[in-house]
Amino acid sequence: LEISLEDAFAGTTAKVQVASSIVCEVCDGSGAEQGSKPITCPTCSGAGKVRAQQGFFTIERPCPSCGGAGRVIEKPCKACGGAGRTRKEKTLSVTIPAGVEEGTRIRLTGEGEAGVRGAPAGDLYIFLAIAAHRIFQRDGANTFYRVPIPMTTAALGGQIEVPSIDGSRVKITIPPGTQAGHQFRLRGKGMSVLRSSQRGDMYVEATVETPVNLTARQQELLREFDTAGEADQTHPQSSGFFQRVKEFFAGSTTE
Repeated sequence: LEISLEDAFAGTTAKVQVASSIVCEVCDGSGAEQGSKPITCPTCSGAGKVRAQQGFFTIERPCPSCGGAGRVIEKPCKACGGAGRTRKEKTLSVTIPAGVEEGTRIRLTGEGEAGVRGAPAGDLYIFLAIAAHRIFQRDGANTFYRVPIPMTTAALGGQIEVPSIDGSRVKITIPPGTQAGHQFRLRGKGMSVLRSSQRGDMYVEATVETPVNLTARQQELLREFDTAGEADQTHPQSSGFFQRVKEFFAGSTTE
């Protein structure tokens, strides 16, 4: 049964249609036609087993006439062919608790295949699959979200709003100089934990968006910014990287 990530977070009730064996309503599971009933197997006298002599050994095996049941049906039920069961589709209601994960198994007692000759029905197991979400990724009880922020906000700092799996919006303060790939951890904003009141955490990863389609004035301002100040102060990572490259080539030419 496939459910959404939101349903896995909050819990839900789903309807499923299954085809299973049920007790025949005509013969009430006996397998015999109305007005008749199974009789004791004449081959094994109701033991369900027969013995055969093979040399010095006596071998016991299931009765070939009754299949080990000890009874035979002289007049099989026309509705079920003597099986005592018929196939039928039924709609079941499945309660899905909050915090379920991929592969969670839910047991529906007594909703499985009907037992043979009126025996109790078995259980039905529902396995859950969580559909991929268009925004969030999940790892256990934690959720992950990638948000683009303008270059100016990353450089100067600011505040942004991001969605949470519970439908609320959360404000995040972006400190000046935030680099691409920086993760913000929001405690208690992740997925529900199964059979617990706790929640996991939400991780928001910043991706710095490079501006495109700049006007002439915007390009001019960026060039002014690029030439103003010290490069090692405003771009310490790239300055350090190119300095190491320069030292590498300088060392190569002296060898």
